[in-house]
Amino acid sequence: MSLRVVYFAWVRERIGKGSETIDLPSGVKTVGQLIAHLATLGETYAAAFQMPDVIRAAIDEEHVDHDEPIGAAREIALFPPMTGG
Repeated sequence: MSLRVVYFAWVRERIGKGSETIDLPSGVKTVGQLIAHLATLGETYAAAFQMPDVIRAAIDEEHVDHDEPIGAAREIALFPPMTGG
């Protein structure tokens, strides 16, 4: 299954791209598993996802937890915590 992954803020900066389409390995079923998989794709990914617990996610523009199944998602966005003021 192919999936569009969009990166924001310092996640995007560390990886060096704003988005990409990836082929999900068969064992990747949740957002947390996706983040763990992405962290294995090279040094820039490892740097972006070195603290996976702080990464926030959205599936098809709806915020979700890391244990959320990916299912038939078309797009997953990954971003750091947002601060406001």
